[in-house]
Amino acid sequence: MEILSQLWSFLGLLTVLQNILPSQFLSLLHSLYESLQDFFTPFSYFDVPEFNGYCSVDHNELYRHVTLYLNSLHNPTTAASSSSSSSSSPAACRRLSLSRSKSSNRISFTVAPNNSIHDTFNGQRFSWTHHVETVQDSLDEKRSFSLKIPKRHRLTLLPLYLDHVTSMAAEFERTSRERRLFTNSGNGSSYDSGWVSVPFRHPSTFETLALETELKKQIMDDLKAFAAGREFYSRVGRAWKRGYLLYGPPGSGKSSLIAAMANFLCYDVYDLELTKVSDNSELRSLLIQTTNRSVIVIEDIDCSVDLTADRCLKTTAREDHEEEMGRVTLSGLLNFTDGLWSCCGEERIVVFTTNFREKIDPALVRCGRMDVHVSLGTCGPAAFRSLVRNYLKIESHALFDVVDSCIRSGGGLTPAQIGEILLRNRRDVDVAMREVVAALQARVLAGGGTRSAVAEYEEMVLRSPESVLVVGSPENWYSSPGKYVGKKRKEGSAMDKKVNFLVRLRSLTKSDSGRTGV
Repeated sequence: MEILSQLWSFLGLLTVLQNILPSQFLSLLHSLYESLQDFFTPFSYFDVPEFNGYCSVDHNELYRHVTLYLNSLHNPTTAASSSSSSSSSPAACRRLSLSRSKSSNRISFTVAPNNSIHDTFNGQRFSWTHHVETVQDSLDEKRSFSLKIPKRHRLTLLPLYLDHVTSMAAEFERTSRERRLFTNSGNGSSYDSGWVSVPFRHPSTFETLALETELKKQIMDDLKAFAAGREFYSRVGRAWKRGYLLYGPPGSGKSSLIAAMANFLCYDVYDLELTKVSDNSELRSLLIQTTNRSVIVIEDIDCSVDLTADRCLKTTAREDHEEEMGRVTLSGLLNFTDGLWSCCGEERIVVFTTNFREKIDPALVRCGRMDVHVSLGTCGPAAFRSLVRNYLKIESHALFDVVDSCIRSGGGLTPAQIGEILLRNRRDVDVAMREVVAALQARVLAGGGTRSAVAEYEEMVLRSPESVLVVGSPENWYSSPGKYVGKKRKEGSAMDKKVNFLVRLRSLTKSDSGRTGV
């Protein structure tokens, strides 16, 4: 009781002194107290306000990065990748605010007002406190984060930790944001945007894609190297972009590969319809309006506009006439893919697709414009097994060897054709496999006739067994096909191969029938 009375007396004395002493002297005492507190405390404190300055107009980019970073620490995928590294471990917080937008299925985590969250980096403990204060005589709120770090490590750890926060925030924003699928609206030269968009939710991934294993790995490795190549492209003086030419028959999986590439990199997709573009000026305007980290697609470029003929057959007067008539010219498209305007953004992939590669002007697919050429054809053994695994949920079957023999003998079907058979018979595995074998056998028997040297060369060299990736422009693919044709003729005529195949196929089918009753 005596201690309590003394406390009240001390508080009363402080009140009297506060009213008597000058305000300047009280401010000096307060500064002295804070200096003593800072001297003896083992921590340093840093504030990160929501806005720069006092006008609440200029947003603080670091505040946004901290918000994204703290959100990522409670995201299951990002938190797992963060905890697997030796530099950082998942954070702990007593109270979080949860939210979700209408257009997203992802739950966002934010630190509740005036609560703290703890993080560990390089073996040191960090603490973030989310301050929210109501502005007097206003409905606005003043928000900021306060960072508490060990004082003895602030000079060495603070720059590293803030770099870590920024990089993790950028990665989380890239992977968590809703991706969009854009198409040009035919209004690209006006003041409004020339693109309209919908959410991009294509389910295709490299895990479900029907491609040969080696080809799939090559494409994924090339995409990884491109996405991590900011410093490399800057050092060599090249625009940070990559060109892909996908060609092959209808149903070979060109559109599915584009979707898988976009999902793999978490990029937006811009589907450019050239028939809606009035002239080269609008084409440049559409390019300027695209964002970084995007895939720009022109599908069936040989059917879009008159851009596929050899330039040697086109006179300068004809191109000038086309430009005067308000059309997209080959020159305009070349500048779109590799001219000065192509470097107005970063981290872009340009994809052309066609069913007939030989119809495209060589200048459009040379190195620097289309850096990677991917030939997509009929299913090989690995691609077929991927389709069976996706549609029928099986890893092996007695007829797999028969299918492999059919494929090796030229009885190929596209992924779309095989996928339709499997989809139609997905409730009965054996029926589905027998129908696939029957379709492949019919294709082998119907594949007779004479073919040109170029066709034989394509079947033999450009597919492995039915698809291939080539880095660089293949100008010399058809320079000397004779040696490949000669090598093939030594193996026997096409009819001899078919006879041998049918004998082999009959023996395999009989042996499988005896074991499985098929």
